Amino acid sequence: MKRKIVTTADGSKTIYLEDWDEHYHSKHGAVQEAYHVFIKNGLSLFDSGSISILEMGFGTGLNALITLMEVERTDLNIRYTGVEAYPISSKECGQLNYIAELKAKEFQSVFKKMHECPWEGDYRISNNFVLHKKQMNFLDIDAKALFDLVYFDAFGARVQPELWTETIFEKMFQALKKDGILVTYAAKGSVRRAMQSVGFIVERLPGPPGKREMLRARKP
Repeated sequence: MKRKIVTTADGSKTIYLEDWDEHYHSKHGAVQEAYHVFIKNGLSLFDSGSISILEMGFGTGLNALITLMEVERTDLNIRYTGVEAYPISSKECGQLNYIAELKAKEFQSVFKKMHECPWEGDYRISNNFVLHKKQMNFLDIDAKALFDLVYFDAFGARVQPELWTETIFEKMFQALKKDGILVTYAAKGSVRRAMQSVGFIVERLPGPPGKREMLRARKP
């Protein structure tokens, strides 16, 4: 599928899939969306100790990068598992401007390392951040009570409705530990009901720029 790099409203880049008319991140601002959905309403709920994060849709690596940047200012230790069926190329990675937009030159080599490190193995990115990338389809996830936090960043239900079903959210429910949290940019009623049907306690929260609401779910 043809992909091209485009600029979102906050100046940060993302990837656009022309055939689907779908962006990897919000066209209203890739960095703003990532911080609002995954850091403010997800990671910030944890302030110390060791936590395990599952990202469904590793994509450009933006969510992993900003998570690492945030963790460097805390006492957290992170094991970060990123699932991606179709990894981006090194050329595409080189066209992303997250380091410049985040004013984070000290993380330039780290971001490159995130994309260049091997798939299917643990890789220590920093003293308190271990990355494990898995190239696989979301439907093949079969984890049991391994994760404290899920970043659910799949393509939208308009183009991949199969990724927003009870089947997928049952897998997420099983993958989370007790009191584990799932956050996503999505807010559709059908998504909320699918989450609730498998046992999640779901709340609507204010969304990032360009979206009225988002969802956060907890495994009781």
